[in-house]
Amino acid sequence: MARATAPRLLAPADGEVASLADQAYYAIRQLIVSLELAPGSVLSEPELTGRLGIGRTPIREALRRLAQEKLVEVYPRRGMFVTSVDVRELARLSEVRLVLEPEAARLAAERAVEADLVELRALLEELRRDRRRDWRALMELDERIHRAVYHASHNRFLAETLEEYYTLALRIWVTAVHQTGQLHAAVLEHRKLLQAIVAGNGEMAALIMRVHVDEFERTMRDALLQP
Repeated sequence: MARATAPRLLAPADGEVASLADQAYYAIRQLIVSLELAPGSVLSEPELTGRLGIGRTPIREALRRLAQEKLVEVYPRRGMFVTSVDVRELARLSEVRLVLEPEAARLAAERAVEADLVELRALLEELRRDRRRDWRALMELDERIHRAVYHASHNRFLAETLEEYYTLALRIWVTAVHQTGQLHAAVLEHRKLLQAIVAGNGEMAALIMRVHVDEFERTMRDALLQP
């Protein structure tokens, strides 16, 4: 099977990445999610330093942060490794997302300000055009939609937490992408979600998001359990 190459994860807007540790974090996170650093790979600070052109101290800080986010495992006297992709972890991840993602959608519908609504309407128009995209472009669009919803919730703690979980979910998606045939339809499902948020219907937005996350978990589980 050919290895999939993930879309580039969105980093903060220009000017928001304030430190070398942040730059190292986003670069290594991209390598992990894209599977360029495959599950189980050994992580070498000197190798990452040479590859990214960033000093060892920022690399170490980035790896510590990635370990907190469950993308890196640290074993005393053995080293650091990229975490595995486990279908059992998918179920646990989905349990959390089923609680938090609908709440973010509900809050977005209630709290979105004009700048949020402009972004959400632009995304909705992009979905309405429904031009055919390859799977990388679809994933990038999906990420932009989710991040816009998180931001519109105006709850920094919720948004930061959900971005971590979304990254974990995206790595699973990249792992299973060649076994799934529902990518286009899954992303287009966000039309109704964005319409509900723009209309200020929090209960409907929460319901749509819950169904979306539940369907994602089912589709990924079926793909990963294929013989």
